[in-house]
Amino acid sequence: MDKKLGIVLSGGGTRGMAHIGLLQALKENGIQPDYIAGASAGALVGAMYAAGCTPEQSLELFTNTPLFSWTNYNLTRWKPGLFDTEKYRKYFLRFLPDDCFDALQTPLFVSVTDVCTGRPVIMNSGPIIRVLSASAAVPPVFSPVLIDDTYYADGGIMNNFPIEPLEERCTHILGSYASPVRHVEAKEMWNSFNLVGRSYELVTHAQSQVKFQRCNYLFSPDELYPFGLLNTGKLETVYKVGYEKALEQIPQIKKALGLASDQLMAS
Repeated sequence: MDKKLGIVLSGGGTRGMAHIGLLQALKENGIQPDYIAGASAGALVGAMYAAGCTPEQSLELFTNTPLFSWTNYNLTRWKPGLFDTEKYRKYFLRFLPDDCFDALQTPLFVSVTDVCTGRPVIMNSGPIIRVLSASAAVPPVFSPVLIDDTYYADGGIMNNFPIEPLEERCTHILGSYASPVRHVEAKEMWNSFNLVGRSYELVTHAQSQVKFQRCNYLFSPDELYPFGLLNTGKLETVYKVGYEKALEQIPQIKKALGLASDQLMAS
């Protein structure tokens, strides 16, 4: 079997901008994936990269998408969520005009959660924008997305580190985990919002960390922790953290991926 590189990108809200930095650092060093899998923010970043977008374009998507604008408020009583996920479609169309998995330059697998049956699902074919929207639809902030008569929501709920589709296709896997967990002081849990956020963080981390050892290399800078999941004011800073830390780790990454040869190197 020829060497194939897969990259799995976790969810993590705005911390997912670190994935853009990693991918850029890898590309500058001649390392490009044959397959990408992602959940939530990782799925969005993976789709932009797979579509051939530059880091600037990827950051532009996130910077220019008004997540909490009143124009995106959910006015439909029969659909849960503070903001209507369907209203974000126009922002994706600028960068993914074909709205199709098959139009991507690199095969992409997206983790979503079927909230009706309660099971994790991986999607990689058909229209892509609705799937990406669903993968990043964190409840109860964003409404779930209806696809084929089933509601789908944030892929991070049940599979925040979707390594599975890569394991059957790749000889080497690089993981990028954007939600490192640290010890917190009791005083930091002073309100319900902080407690709910911490609980969600711990649940997704628990189901992700058991897969870390299945990667040839795991990229997960502790420097990402201070950035909030929905802190849209620090997108470029998070990108720079990912980029700079990835550049520091390039020697270790190359060694872990067996890059003594050029089999995984970009031509």
